[in-house]
Amino acid sequence: MDGIRLIDLPKFLDARGNLSFIEGERHVPFHIARTYWIYDVPGGEVRGGHAYRKNREFIVALSGSFDVTLDDGKQRRVYSLNRSYTGLYVPEGIWRQMDNFSTNSLALVLASTGFDRSDYIYDYDEFVKTVSR
Repeated sequence: MDGIRLIDLPKFLDARGNLSFIEGERHVPFHIARTYWIYDVPGGEVRGGHAYRKNREFIVALSGSFDVTLDDGKQRRVYSLNRSYTGLYVPEGIWRQMDNFSTNSLALVLASTGFDRSDYIYDYDEFVKTVSR
């Protein structure tokens, strides 16, 4: 589980509304090549269920809450994200799954690479074989 960590983002409190921001290579340890978000997840649904060979990600719960289960092939750890000023850094080579989405939750994901289907590992057994080498 080396490298996985929660990162607090800058937070400016103001009576008119709070502000936080993310800068690539400053708050996250990579250049941001892709940004996507996950929303309107029906109750009980699971997102993710894969690992990346090269891509690294930074995941933030902009609204609501959800759990991120991370697995390095030897151990699993669950991170509950529910603050818009704290993100989860996930390095390459980690199996990830997102579930337990609250109503109206919004997950922001920053990625270190553009979309490349060949970077994904969708089969858990293949993932375990890959990381045990």
